[in-house]
Amino acid sequence: MSAVCTDAPAATDDELARGLAAGDETSLAAAYERWSALVHALARRSLGDTTEAEDVTQQVFLGVWRGRHGYRPERGAVGAWIVGITRRRIADALSARTRRADLAASAGTALALAERPGRRGEDTEAVLDRMVIRSELARLPAPQRQVLHLAFYEDLTQTQIAERTGLPLGTVKSHTRRGLRRLHGRLTENDTA
Repeated sequence: MSAVCTDAPAATDDELARGLAAGDETSLAAAYERWSALVHALARRSLGDTTEAEDVTQQVFLGVWRGRHGYRPERGAVGAWIVGITRRRIADALSARTRRADLAASAGTALALAERPGRRGEDTEAVLDRMVIRSELARLPAPQRQVLHLAFYEDLTQTQIAERTGLPLGTVKSHTRRGLRRLHGRLTENDTA
């Protein structure tokens, strides 16, 4: 039985970029093989945690695949593009870490208040859920935040919100829909972070 030589010459960066843009999974595998060690090293050095670095590495190459049509060779080499994605994912991971720490500190304060004598203790998960939702609501644009606050905290209908704010009913509905969509996206992002 004769051995088959599978050592094909390595694709150039330009060939990989063209393959990625064309949706070639082999090009993605080659890009992963070529740059995953660098991506992991950058993430590990920045985050100080191997598990987080592995997560970031997966997110980077998922981002490479999903964003492959956005790569512009005239703006730089494909390796530099991947490093740029890596830097953004590292920043996202650091932000998520900060949010988790802030929420944990806030939750600790809220739990301490909830457990004071004479107050009914609340389930820890319920307190954390409320803290996360309040935090994410605060990040929404003011019109969306106001409409959602009136709907969920003051239990007003969209018609009542339109009357109270002076906004047209259609605008209230649009702000509600956009706000809920953004809130859902941010909460889903927090779950995966």
